[in-house]
Amino acid sequence: MDNLYVVYTSLGSIIVLFLLTKIMGNKQMSELSMFDYITGITIGSIAAEMATALEKFEKPLIAMLIYGLAAAFISIASYKSIVIRRVVTGKPVVLYDNGKLYNKNLKKSKIDVNEFLALCRSNGFFDLSNIETAILETNGKISFLPLSTQRPVNPGDLKLNPQQEKTVANVVIDGKIMHTNLKNTGKDENWLNIQMKSQGISNVKDAFLVTCDSDHQIKIYSKIETEYKRDIFE
Repeated sequence: MDNLYVVYTSLGSIIVLFLLTKIMGNKQMSELSMFDYITGITIGSIAAEMATALEKFEKPLIAMLIYGLAAAFISIASYKSIVIRRVVTGKPVVLYDNGKLYNKNLKKSKIDVNEFLALCRSNGFFDLSNIETAILETNGKISFLPLSTQRPVNPGDLKLNPQQEKTVANVVIDGKIMHTNLKNTGKDENWLNIQMKSQGISNVKDAFLVTCDSDHQIKIYSKIETEYKRDIFE
């Protein structure tokens, strides 16, 4: 009976976690503030307690709801108020600028010189003189502004005006036509079938992925059932 109860409470905690995730909003791990990170860990710990609690699972459930709703409220308040946003997420900190390394800001950010230099190297800067500015962002990552003489050449520097690239639409995924995506390209299923047949695919189920760019050029990735044997990463 206890095992069956654990199954029920585990499923319940998963459902609550899913709902709280939707309420709190989706963020990448790299975009989480320290508050979001700690709140997420706390909610996960409470969910584990709820899943294994043999009695009074209501208490961890209430705690999960309080943490989740509080996090959602603070997120909304941070979005609407700069003051609250700065209190919750903090402000970017300049660590290096115009040849000057700011020791006080490094100390406040809990980053020593060796760690800072390692982060510079991991971003392709082996010489500080190649950097104009380094800023510690609120998500814990460091943004680097290279000197103008050290950044890669771009078409604008060469007075070129290349055509702007656009995102491609996935019109077929796993052998199924994505009708909404196809409609947004301005084409229909009949056009898609003609284009696929011109590239040797007569049945849409044989296509693993089909993309369509802004020029209505399609790229077909066929289903390959055989396993790739030659491992070049051993």
